[in-house]
Amino acid sequence: MKVSVGISSVSGELFAPPSKSYTHRAITIAALSDESVIHRPLLSADTLATVRASEAFGADIEKMDDKLIVHGVKGKPKIPDNIIDVANSGTTLRFMTAVAALTDGVTVLTGDSSIRGRPNQPLLNVLNKLNVDAYSTRDNGCAPLVVRGGIKGAITMIDGSISSQFISALLIACPLTTQSTTLSIKGEMKSRPYVDITTELIEKAGAEILVEEGNNIKFIIPANQKYNLKEYTVPGDFSSASYLLAAAAMTGSTITVKNLFPSKQGDKAIIDVLRRMGAEVRWDEDNGIVRVTAKELKGTTFDAGATPDLVPTVAVLAACAEGITVIENAEHVRYKETDRLHAMALELSKMGITVKEEPDQLTITGGKLRGADVHGWHDHRIVMALTIAGMVAGNTTIDTVESVAISYPDFFDEMRSIGADINTI
Repeated sequence: MKVSVGISSVSGELFAPPSKSYTHRAITIAALSDESVIHRPLLSADTLATVRASEAFGADIEKMDDKLIVHGVKGKPKIPDNIIDVANSGTTLRFMTAVAALTDGVTVLTGDSSIRGRPNQPLLNVLNKLNVDAYSTRDNGCAPLVVRGGIKGAITMIDGSISSQFISALLIACPLTTQSTTLSIKGEMKSRPYVDITTELIEKAGAEILVEEGNNIKFIIPANQKYNLKEYTVPGDFSSASYLLAAAAMTGSTITVKNLFPSKQGDKAIIDVLRRMGAEVRWDEDNGIVRVTAKELKGTTFDAGATPDLVPTVAVLAACAEGITVIENAEHVRYKETDRLHAMALELSKMGITVKEEPDQLTITGGKLRGADVHGWHDHRIVMALTIAGMVAGNTTIDTVESVAISYPDFFDEMRSIGADINTI
């Protein structure tokens, strides 16, 4: 599916959609608990993949109004009756690979063509050290994956430079083993805030993980714990809200976004980025209200180490800013739904912006965006970022836009509601 985007000046109020990251974790942990209620979950393509996978492991999940009622497996997932298809959700694949290690049988997990190209070897390596037989059917670390359960605790290490999802997956599974686990992180732990979200939800469910900070972060996970996530309300998503806030800063308008309270989400860094680039930003933290008013934007330096999902948003902001913006420490952004560094470099170049692409960074010289036919790369974040760029450039066509269903199904409708000129082709 394609959309055409014309020059737009948007203004108004919107609610931030619920957090995808918190929803994934809440569903997974609730499914491993007894009885749970999850309020205001994000029901998107990705999180529904986690619902289906949790049900395959024996959980019973009811969708009622604005909540999920979860009848969990009490820490003992069953062997799935069939192959688990995670569709396009990398989070689901990684989390459920670790959940599969808790069964007493074999689980097979796969997904779409994008998922079948994403790396998982670091997670498989650690599971094998934890008494699990886990491997890729093609011996390349990518799905389809086969997991024979029987996980036991051990002292082990994992590379933290590729994906925090590997670490989060292990942290979710290991409290339910019969032996304690010590997990050390080799090198820099990229996307640390996502791991912090995981430990926050684990603690809300009544389990304990001890963290030793230092040159090598260490997680000490006591054994024989239980999850009891009785009730949880999902907060608003700063990742998805970043496109709304950027739209205000780039189109010369004011937008108010509600349901953005302080949380462990690393992508709340978009507030600081916008301020550093010159936008007027007011954040009423007590009431969860962020108001952004456009001012002349200027270039900045953005370290993507902790917040890789903001890279497409910062890239389009940089395209409209005076001077040079450097997005650095970003090699791990290449291992998302697509190679987002290359995708943003290529598509912004089509729109008349000078972009220098290096292995771990982009250098973007701000200029005048011009309309173009651009590729969305079947990637929700690329599509949403290019939509905002198109609202400045006008006369822009974007393909593969159905991918927004992964994290923000109502994105186009909500942008139209505040004045965006977006039409389905």
